[in-house]
Amino acid sequence: MRIVGLSAFYHDSAAALVVDGKIVAAAQEERFTRKKHDASFPHHALSYCLDEARTKLDGIDYVVFYDKPFLKFERLLETYLAFAPKGFRSFRMAIPLWLREKLFQKQLLRDELKRYAADFDLESKLLFTEHHQSHAASAFFPSPFEEAAVLTMDGVGEWATTSTGLGRGNDLKILKELHFPHSLGLLYSAFTYYTGFKVNSGEYKVMGLAPYGEPKFAQTILDNLIDVKPDGSFRLDQSYFDYCTGLRMTNEKFDRLFGAPPRNPETLLTQREMDLAASVQAVTEEIVLRLTRSLAAETGLPNLCLAGGVALNCVANGKVLRDGAFKSIWIQPAAGDAGGAVGAALAAYHLYKKGPRNTSGAIDGMRGSYLGPAFDDDDAAQRLTAAGARFVRLDDDALVARAAGDLQAGKALGWFQGAMEFGPRALGNRSIIADARSPAMQSALNLKVKYRESFRPFAPAVLRSDVSDWFDLDCDSPYMLLVADVARQRQRAMTAEEHALFGIEKVNVPRSEIPAVTHVDYSARVQTVHEDTNPRFHALLTAFKARTGCPVLVNTSFNVRGEPIVGTPEDAFRCFMGTELDALAVGNLYLVKDEQDAALKRDYKGAFALD
Repeated sequence: MRIVGLSAFYHDSAAALVVDGKIVAAAQEERFTRKKHDASFPHHALSYCLDEARTKLDGIDYVVFYDKPFLKFERLLETYLAFAPKGFRSFRMAIPLWLREKLFQKQLLRDELKRYAADFDLESKLLFTEHHQSHAASAFFPSPFEEAAVLTMDGVGEWATTSTGLGRGNDLKILKELHFPHSLGLLYSAFTYYTGFKVNSGEYKVMGLAPYGEPKFAQTILDNLIDVKPDGSFRLDQSYFDYCTGLRMTNEKFDRLFGAPPRNPETLLTQREMDLAASVQAVTEEIVLRLTRSLAAETGLPNLCLAGGVALNCVANGKVLRDGAFKSIWIQPAAGDAGGAVGAALAAYHLYKKGPRNTSGAIDGMRGSYLGPAFDDDDAAQRLTAAGARFVRLDDDALVARAAGDLQAGKALGWFQGAMEFGPRALGNRSIIADARSPAMQSALNLKVKYRESFRPFAPAVLRSDVSDWFDLDCDSPYMLLVADVARQRQRAMTAEEHALFGIEKVNVPRSEIPAVTHVDYSARVQTVHEDTNPRFHALLTAFKARTGCPVLVNTSFNVRGEPIVGTPEDAFRCFMGTELDALAVGNLYLVKDEQDAALKRDYKGAFALD
């Protein structure tokens, strides 16, 4: 049975293909269109999935959409009625759009799908799941657990903002829900907006900024904005927010509470923004811990699955793991809306068609999240030659040796290999990699390669066999979704003078043997690399360790700020020529910057809208 899942029309549109319960392909539309967080119907991603199935749309058994548009429209109407007459301006702006596009989304989907197969039986083959059911299905069904508790947290689906569930075998039941407007995701997004970052894009910047500050405003948040119960349930005081009926996240009352208007984007960050970030992060962690402890007590299960945008908060995830209420946790790597496409397809297979589930024989059902398009060397060579690239073709061993040698020499390397990752993280196939031992690498990559804010941390990729020797972690973390401290024996104590430095000035102070991936609080967002899911990246780390004694590399996504992760060899070459990367490996093809045609260099820094 072949089932396609779709997410679209809000942000991070995607398509996924599930064949007899196995996830075969998945991709986000942004990787093809080069428009970050592209919300349009995922034509390119769907075409890719159909190509992987070697079929047309009429060979697909079901197409499943990741939420129910009419329930969203119902929520919009009820919200405006509840807050009337406040917010009439935004109501007047929103309703024509919803009447034109959202309310009739089923018809819009039908029209788009008929472009692929005019006689596709939409009445019986087009299905809809609820938003949080899609998230929960994406969390449980690919997990390695036969039985698990499931926690979904995001901004809002139709009505649900937080939900708990119970998965057993091929069954999944939602137990409880918290409803809009009370939302942990929207609380975090409110502070994303207030600290001058872009909502639905900049939340991870707030998380990265938090360690530079102190949670001085945490009690203010708990006393005024949110009432949190011992079990983690909560209510937000809507008098401080404007997301229900306005055109912004917060209002003047929020400004008065925190003593200033929102920071203007791209202006200088101050200690105040760092303290605000630390505060909302601390509150988020406390709520998530209360929710997980309550869910563990209620279900008595040792395993937890997480999805929804809040599950991308890897700092909170790490604290849930260390808290010990659950013995094991598994997080859907595409925890945001893109992953809803996978969840929708799996929900149709397991819940609607009662298809069997097999959890044996692998880390999980996401196959390392390497689910996107791949390019063989002949295809890549043709594409790169057409783009004007100069390269040599190496065998496998020579490629790994050449790359490891360049990394040891302090070079920054574009690493384009195999199938593209699904989800927001590059996991060693569309990555920029570098030596984690270099004290200058974090700043150099941010400012000269990624063209992004200097405070943002980089993640370490480490051989799974060596993780506990370098980090306070001894479990699989293949998707870069758990934060742990650098191992004590690898840390370097900061001097009193270094401790006294202001906020971001601390970023250039080496704090461990791997300073390029050690955040200011000694933490790191760890990716464990496994030979069975990514043998080439594993071989590179192994070769680097043989040369240096260190099994850790910097791993960051292959893109610049505001750009989606590169999807094709041409994308990789353009990014290579527009940044200060030193070398590029595309499959077995190796490119050196100094050997390229200087006329092909481009000003890449301003090529994409800021995120």
